[in-house]
Amino acid sequence: MPTIQYQGKTIDCPQGANLRMVLLRSRLPVYNSVAQALNCRGRGLCGACAVRIEGPVSAPTEAEERRLALPPHRPDSGLRLACQCSVEGDVVVTKQPGLWGQRS
Repeated sequence: MPTIQYQGKTIDCPQGANLRMVLLRSRLPVYNSVAQALNCRGRGLCGACAVRIEGPVSAPTEAEERRLALPPHRPDSGLRLACQCSVEGDVVVTKQPGLWGQRS
């Protein structure tokens, strides 16, 4: 069973679980600021669940690639959308500052 390390906590999750859902079910914040209330609910449209991930996750979806190509994100930022990632092994996840988690 893969583990997720996030904000000083370690969470077990099933192989292939959606990262956003695992974090939300564990009552860990996926969104910064007002994005907690104003987000697309996991459809890959808003980009507010952007995180840095170290470890194996699914390949980027088309929706994720489209959203991360638009400001305030950059395609070369190395960020991923938690709502579009399936956890494939042990990962370390970091949420960056900024409304969309886009600041280094």
